[in-house]
Amino acid sequence: MTDETIHESSRSRSRQALATYFRRIAKALGRGDPVPVDDAGTVTVDPAAEPDVEVALERTDGTVRYAVEMAFDEADGEIDTDAAASRATFELYADDADKWRWRLRHDNGNIIADGGEGYADKRDARNGIESVQRNAPGAHVIDAARDAVVPEDGGSDATFELFRDAADKHRWRLVHDNGNIIADGGQGYASKQKAKQGLNSVKANAPGAAIENPDPDPDADGEGAGEDTEA
Repeated sequence: MTDETIHESSRSRSRQALATYFRRIAKALGRGDPVPVDDAGTVTVDPAAEPDVEVALERTDGTVRYAVEMAFDEADGEIDTDAAASRATFELYADDADKWRWRLRHDNGNIIADGGEGYADKRDARNGIESVQRNAPGAHVIDAARDAVVPEDGGSDATFELFRDAADKHRWRLVHDNGNIIADGGQGYASKQKAKQGLNSVKANAPGAAIENPDPDPDADGEGAGEDTEA
């Protein structure tokens, strides 16, 4: 019998970011869904109904290791190394004014988020996409009507704000800690519940969404026509 490392990654995380990551695992386990292994959700594991769980706290040469390990017979679970990480795609395109923009389109055809502004440089637009991918999953939600935080997530440099516009429609925007609006829903909703569903769709789909350039410039960044890049 041979050992095989299917996926391995290591990086520093804040305590809030760890909480967000473990909440994603807990929610998937609670729903009976495949559990994301990587941040983008391209590797998932569907464990057995009652796996063995081992918790270890070790100290070696001044370094503490806190490990939680889940084990089960391979026949009782399923591993997917090419999972559908997202049900949406980031579209990067040039508008009529030759500004670079992005929008996040769901597989059902609906645009669920956009950057709200045009960029002179394509790379700035891509940086905007990457900021949304990085910050949306763990962003707190603030209800402007109640001026209260819904503390269900954490570990982000941005915050989702729920508010009403001048036409009394419910909207959301994702605001970075530096004050910049890095994404919004692009439309008003008749109810706050619908607006929350919209931002939750962005939370779930933005991290693993591929970046597509539907109208590529072959001289820009070395990308060819119709080329997709991984998020």
